[in-house]
Amino acid sequence: MTSNTQPLAIFLLRVTLGVTLLAHGLLLKILSFGFAGTMGFFGSLGYPPILGAIVALAESAAGVALILGIWVRPVSLLLLPILLGATWQHLGNGWLFSRPGGGWEFPLILAVMAVVQAGLGAGAFAVRTPKAG
Repeated sequence: MTSNTQPLAIFLLRVTLGVTLLAHGLLLKILSFGFAGTMGFFGSLGYPPILGAIVALAESAAGVALILGIWVRPVSLLLLPILLGATWQHLGNGWLFSRPGGGWEFPLILAVMAVVQAGLGAGAFAVRTPKAG
């Protein structure tokens, strides 16, 4: 008997990425730091403060979409500027995320996960969205 576990593995990747993004967007940036704190932090890095709110909302929405399995491929690809931007921001801190300011490996791993997810699609237990056109 042959069992294809690939859809379950893709589901596990999707939910892991989604929960991580939801934790960073909603729990950390919105509920812990608040919009004002997040925007202030982004401003202190030299970015337009509004970008902090946009990133927080985008991470939260993307996390929910991935967990539910909605628009998985485009959502995964749309995350790349955020995740690669976070990688770029952490480059000067070194490799390990436990270093002061956090290292660059964690956001890079999330970016690679997003690329893999975009390539694999939704996997098992996904809400199916209608095809356009």
